Amino acid sequence: MGVRFTTVTGVIVALIDSGLGMLPTGAWLRKLRPDIDLLLQTDPDGAPWGPKPEPWVIDRVVGTARTSLREGAEVIVLPCNTASVIALEHVRAEVGPGVPVIGTVPAIKPAAAACGKVAVWATAATTASAYQADLIARFAGDAEVAGVACHGLADAIDRGDLPAIGAAIAGAADRTPADTEGIVLGCTHYPLVIDQILAALPAGIRIFDSAEAVAAQTLRRMDALGRPTTGTAATRVLNSGRPGRLPAAAAAFDSGRRLGASPSDTGEIRAVPTA
Repeated sequence: MGVRFTTVTGVIVALIDSGLGMLPTGAWLRKLRPDIDLLLQTDPDGAPWGPKPEPWVIDRVVGTARTSLREGAEVIVLPCNTASVIALEHVRAEVGPGVPVIGTVPAIKPAAAACGKVAVWATAATTASAYQADLIARFAGDAEVAGVACHGLADAIDRGDLPAIGAAIAGAADRTPADTEGIVLGCTHYPLVIDQILAALPAGIRIFDSAEAVAAQTLRRMDALGRPTTGTAATRVLNSGRPGRLPAAAAAFDSGRRLGASPSDTGEIRAVPTA
């Protein structure tokens, strides 16, 4: 049975990701603007997006953006590095200039400004990508920046597999260069396990993540529309276009609970409005 939703009166903000990577940005939006109306769109049928061919990802993300508009969204957020790298400009072209589309960029620039030696933790595909190499070249300045592939970490987070999460974090920590001062979380899933990441690292290492900044930019763009923005704090979920629930693993994380994820009697997670 799908989730029942109340009528919303404010601007609807759609977040698009294949899995749980949207939760940190969504939670920040809920924290900064508690009455905001959110449309969370996951893609269990197509996840993960990272290993897929670029044309496939573009079609998938653009198609989901079309669904967002049909569902009443007036602002679209891509809280996913893969979607932002590959499909951001295609989504903007599809929806037109009247619909703000906010992408996600790893926080390399602020990390490099604050630290002399930086590691970017990301998926294997992103670590090897020309996109990340270009970001480092453009924004690293005088800082020494190394890429660290976190093999399997995003997938383990989506599954809620705690042993696999721990093993992936330990492996990434072992591959992080000595004397690293700052770590950029280059995948939007990783803030969900920031406490485990910090526990695996030497004391004093700073963590940089972009979820709060993306949420703040989203609210600025939303307010610039010049329309009433007060909503009903509704959270709607579409899974590969079907009304449904957040994945069961979402309730394991504070961000998921802030967005209304809670265990049901069957062990599944229902997406419920938060008051």
